[in-house]
Amino acid sequence: MKRLLLFVALLLPLVAAAQNPYTQCEDTCAHIHGIDLSHYQGEVFWETVGYNTKMAYVYLKATEGGDWIDKMYEENIVLAHRYGLKVGSYHFYRPKTDQRLQLENFKVQCRPGEQDLIPMIDIETTSGLPTEEFCDSLFKFLELVEQAYKQKPLLYTFTNFYNRHLVGKIDGYRLMIAQYTDEEPVLADGRDITMWQYTAKGRIVGVNGYIDKSRFMGQHGLREIRYRH
Repeated sequence: MKRLLLFVALLLPLVAAAQNPYTQCEDTCAHIHGIDLSHYQGEVFWETVGYNTKMAYVYLKATEGGDWIDKMYEENIVLAHRYGLKVGSYHFYRPKTDQRLQLENFKVQCRPGEQDLIPMIDIETTSGLPTEEFCDSLFKFLELVEQAYKQKPLLYTFTNFYNRHLVGKIDGYRLMIAQYTDEEPVLADGRDITMWQYTAKGRIVGVNGYIDKSRFMGQHGLREIRYRH
């Protein structure tokens, strides 16, 4: 009986952990994990996030298109730094909007002195353009971003979007690939993936509701995406 009681006592915490919505991938593996945030998450309790999670970095949405600014960006970047996370900023790209207008919008928010990580460009739509025309628009913008920040940005997109529009066309850039399955993403051209956004329904203490989570693949790490000042 004593052995049975001891076994139950040891088992209960494991069962509780399995049922706890905050116990997820980062609690059971050795990869470097992070999150991305925007105004959709509302108020974030950064002290809790910084002190009570295993998140090493955060990418914050700064801008979208030529004139949209995330209303939570300024507050989020100050507090994320204060509580110990490595911070990067991202821009949601709109292919039909003037590239220079988008760059200027991003530059006003994504100030080099506040960045720990290289800028990230969120690529999710062609805005109805044919692939060739879309790529021409995108590449012009990426060139402007590289000239402005003196380093190539990190590119974020989904597996299916990459395979349909970008195969073999952005080999010089590091990728964060979104794929919400249990299996690691594999791109059609087999190219290397630096980071994997593995869920849009993650949970984390300090944030109400769902959150996007990502991790580095293989032997990749934070040093590869550090902002070079």
